[in-house]
Amino acid sequence: MAIIEIDNGSGFCFGVTTAIRKAEEQLNDTGHLYCLGDIVHNTAEVDRLASRGLETITHEQLEQLHDVKVLLRAHGEPPKTYETAQRNRIDIIDATCPVVLKLQQRIHATYHGNGSTSENAPQIVIYGKRGHAEVLGLVGQTQGQATVIENIDEIDKIDYSRDIYLYSQTTKSVQEFQHIVEEIKRRVRPGVVFRSFDTICRSVANRIPQIREFAAQHELILFVSGAKSSNGRILFAECQAANPDSHLISSESDIDPSWLEGKERIGICGATSTPRWLMQRVSDAVQHMTETLEQR
Repeated sequence: MAIIEIDNGSGFCFGVTTAIRKAEEQLNDTGHLYCLGDIVHNTAEVDRLASRGLETITHEQLEQLHDVKVLLRAHGEPPKTYETAQRNRIDIIDATCPVVLKLQQRIHATYHGNGSTSENAPQIVIYGKRGHAEVLGLVGQTQGQATVIENIDEIDKIDYSRDIYLYSQTTKSVQEFQHIVEEIKRRVRPGVVFRSFDTICRSVANRIPQIREFAAQHELILFVSGAKSSNGRILFAECQAANPDSHLISSESDIDPSWLEGKERIGICGATSTPRWLMQRVSDAVQHMTETLEQR
């Protein structure tokens, strides 16, 4: 009989756990709550909370709301969102992750420090996914003037004749960030100030060696993650590097029973946006499938 193990380190990070707790507290009281954007990049969890009364809205819809409560998820928001809320008398339930909030404050202080204006403000560069909710919040601290680079191939966008302040989205790869730092150092011109700030969340970064070890200990890995999860893509890549027989799935319905044939040790893990209940559901499905295969 196959041994099926769920990774103890997988599941919601602190920021996501806090956001969901705040949403559930309000839903317990009133049965309805608006959330600006998906509360977490996992469709199954979004659907679960929607069934309890959590209504996901866009920024355009926020502009039309007045005198209601709105949850801001862990990813954080730009200053414009708070201005809209104040203008429309919206009661904000702020679930911005403390790590993200601190990063926002650091970028805001650097960009606006010493009375800087848009003409003489320092050059802020953010290593992150363009359009990602967290990155939009970070760019908003610079009045939209920060340069976003998604990978080392985009560092030509940086003006190497100006001082450079490099930050990172909290869920990016530490290794890739260090590669970018070294390449910028190589290109920066004499007399130009370059400062880099490793602002990657260690609850994510520290999971990489752990999840690689977990993947290597199993014959087959089922990595459960939502398609929108940036963190999920990074961690799944680490699983594949440690164990080529790794499969990315969003739920138990994505499992191909042929993957399980002949496997004695099967590991199930996921992103920091993957709920434990969903991994358990996958585990139960795998248990049923393996028992069926053994009966043939």
